[in-house]
Formats: sequence, structure tokens, C-alpha cells
Amino acid sequence: MGDDVPKDQQGPPPAEAAKAETRLKGHLGHLTHEEETAFEQFKKLCIKEGLYTPATDEARASHDDGTLIRYLRARKFVPQDAFDQYKDTELWRKENHLDALYEKIDIHDYQEARSVYPQWTGRRDKRGIPVYLYEVGKLDSKKMVAYTSSISKSKVKGPSPTRMLRLFALYENLTRFVMPLCSAVPGRPNPETPVDQSNNIVDISKVGLKQFWNLRSHMQDASTLATAHYPETLDRIFIIGAPSFFPTVWGWIKKWFDPITTSKIFILSHHQVLPTLTSFIDIENIPKKYGGHLDFEHGHLPVLDPQVRECLTILPGPDAETYFLSAPVRWIEAGEDGEMTALSVGSVDGKERKEPIATLHSLAVRVATHSSNFQSQRTQTVVPSSRPTTPHSQAVSSKQAPKDSRPESLNQAAPSSRPASIQPAPGVNLSTTSVHDQSVPASGPLKHPLANGGQPEKIAMPPPPVQIERTKTEYVTPAEDPAEIKQLA
Repeated sequence: MGDDVPKDQQGPPPAEAAKAETRLKGHLGHLTHEEETAFEQFKKLCIKEGLYTPATDEARASHDDGTLIRYLRARKFVPQDAFDQYKDTELWRKENHLDALYEKIDIHDYQEARSVYPQWTGRRDKRGIPVYLYEVGKLDSKKMVAYTSSISKSKVKGPSPTRMLRLFALYENLTRFVMPLCSAVPGRPNPETPVDQSNNIVDISKVGLKQFWNLRSHMQDASTLATAHYPETLDRIFIIGAPSFFPTVWGWIKKWFDPITTSKIFILSHHQVLPTLTSFIDIENIPKKYGGHLDFEHGHLPVLDPQVRECLTILPGPDAETYFLSAPVRWIEAGEDGEMTALSVGSVDGKERKEPIATLHSLAVRVATHSSNFQSQRTQTVVPSSRPTTPHSQAVSSKQAPKDSRPESLNQAAPSSRPASIQPAPGVNLSTTSVHDQSVPASGPLKHPLANGGQPEKIAMPPPPVQIERTKTEYVTPAEDPAEIKQLA
């Protein structure tokens, strides 16, 4: 590992980038007056086309504010541009039956996809954003040939390529499981703002020129899907271990990605790795091989940090923790006390799983709901968004939080102060396949007056359009033998 950093991408991000207030620009709870106005205009466009239903006294909104605001940030708060992308995504999801697909995806297929893309370490950075690790060197030709062969045998079919449908499930896990969990856990800065991005460490040490080229379409897929349909879910990428030839090939490598993605990539030389990572991430949450204290490598199960683990009860039983951390999971409401249930989905040997597997304790969800209502009052909207505690309740919860109670084995029972079993609330239908048919943490109608004393306004919805024009998302694989790679070889 040397100091082979391209001149146009040299060095770590500026020091202020690690500050929470820098990330918060354009996020819920920190919108300018102009941005709030654009947000309301964007919602009105979505309502008019039947692509968004606001919350009422009887029902929650069809989409949370945290999801909607990402499209506005991606399009520089131009409502029409954000709406065009949002509409394309909603139609793409419908065409590919993506909500149902996440419920039914074969867990073996899901875990295979997880093995060849960035993996959550189970830890968060100093701002509460989940930290992912990607060791590209482990994706040798043998592994990738086996993965490609597995894709060709997959029974999952749709308008989009099968490889993209598998990759989609990983993004769904990020937005349905990891982000809501990181949002709800107390003890992070600015809890009024939901976590809606990820931080990535990408290790390219021991990667040869031929391996880079063979992985080009594989890496392009992730960038294409995120840019088109999961906008603004990436905070930044730290590339470490750049080989000696990297400055030479960076010019054509960055053509594989869109400009928004490349602007978030920072290539670190050897001596910049630990100082840069520790400016964003506490040292106990940095993997050991990069100078930190965390015993984690790509391919391991996430190692939940104590603050996350102490808010959870994972159902005792064989492989429960493994399924919780490595299989498709989503959150649903579990009772009147506000606790959330993690529902294990996907299928095993053709049989669908819809099994409660963990509980997020009511303390974490209560402070999430309180902070969500605070934000709804601040922006005078009737659609609360997922977010945890306010600074005051954060201080209270920190006094009440117990020590780390992570079981030493998968079969160890939960502490007696926590429920030993998990049951959904009466009326919760675990067979529902659509993410929009189940609640997410802290979502739902307001139970109290707005800041101006009025009640949430009921909005009469127009009927959905019969047909909506869309722009098809194209997935392009580069030519197999371009002249420029011959020149570089």
C-alpha cells in the first residue's frame, strides 16, 4: 500500500466535512425557508399524480418525509426535477414488483449478493451513520464466476436484469432495516434528523489491473441503481490501499460512475487512512486492519455496537441472530407501547418466512416518536418521519440505559427485564407483502394539535392516473475488449 493517489482526487475531505452540521444541510429539521417551500411543492406534485398520500387522522402517509427529501436533495431542490425521478422510481418498483420480491427473495440468493457487495459492520460513525466495508480484493475470478452462474440459474425474473433485482434487495435492507434502526437508537447527534445515508470504506489493496477491469460492470450496477432509484443514500466513500497503477487508470475508472458518486469518493494514501477515518469514526468502530479496534472483516456478520445492542432483544433460538444480521428484515409496529418488531422475510426452500425475530425496545421508539412529532411541528406538516430522541430526552435515556447486554451465544436467553418472546400486536398482518402496508419506526398520524393550534388538514385525494409516461432506466455493460485497456496492460 503506497501513496498512489490521483492528483484530482488527492487527500481526505476537508475537516469541516466530519462535522454533523455539514451533513445536515438539506436534511429534515435543518431546511431553509426556500427548501421547505420546495418540499411542499414537491409533495403537491406527487399528490396530484396519485403517487403520494398524506397522513390523516385515520391513516399514516404512504411515504415518510425522510424518503421524499432524498429526491429533492438529489435534484438540488428543484421540485419538478425531483418529481420526475421519484415518478420513475415508483413505476420501476411497481413494474418489478419490488415490495413483494423483498418478501420472497431466496435467502441463499440474498446472502450470495451480500457477499459480493459492501457489508454493514454493525457500527456507526460519529454522526450515527452506518459504516459499510467493501474488500474488493476478495472478489477473485473464481468467486465472481460462481456468482454469475448462480444469477443465471435464478428463478427470479422481471423487466430489470436478475443481477439488478438481487442488488435491489441489499438497498432495501439498507433503507428498511439498517437506516430505521440507526435512526431510532438514542445517543447520536441531531436525533431530530433521520439517518438516511451510509459511509463506506472500500479497500482495493491487492487488486490487479485485470481484476479491476473484470469487475467494472459489477461496480457500475451498484452506482446505476443507487443514482436512479435510491438517491442520496451515500454520504461518502473512502478508498484505501490504492495500488501503484491506480493513478493511471483512475481516469477511466471514474467514467464507470455518475458525477454525483465520484464527487463523494476520497482516495486516501497510507498515512492518511487512520487520521481521516478517526475524524469521522470512533476508533473502536474502525476495523483492526485499518488501525482501529473492531474485529471485523468483509464476510463477517455485523458486530452491533453496544448502544444498538442494548436497545434490542433478539429472539432466543438457533440461528436467530444470524438471520437478524444477514437475511432480509423489515420493521413493523408491534404494540400500543410503541415497541417495534423486526420481521424476518425472504424464503427458505421455497417457503416464505414472515417471522418476528427481534424487538426494538419501547424507550428507543418512544424517543424516536417524540422527536418525529417535534420535527412535524417545526415544518408544519402532517407527515412525521422516522427519527429518535430530542437532546432533552436523549439525556434522560442515557441515564436509564443499561450496560451492554449482548448475549455470549445465540442460544442465551434475553435478560429477564426484557420480553423473552415477541408477539405482533392484534390486527398486524404479517402476510402483507408491501412495505407501504406496514408501519416503519415513528411513522403515523399526529396524535396532538400542530404548533399553530390547528388539527392536521384532511386532503381530498384525486384518483390515480390511468397511465403515466416514464423514462426507462438503461443498464449498459461496456465492451469486453476496449483498446484503452490494451494500452494500459
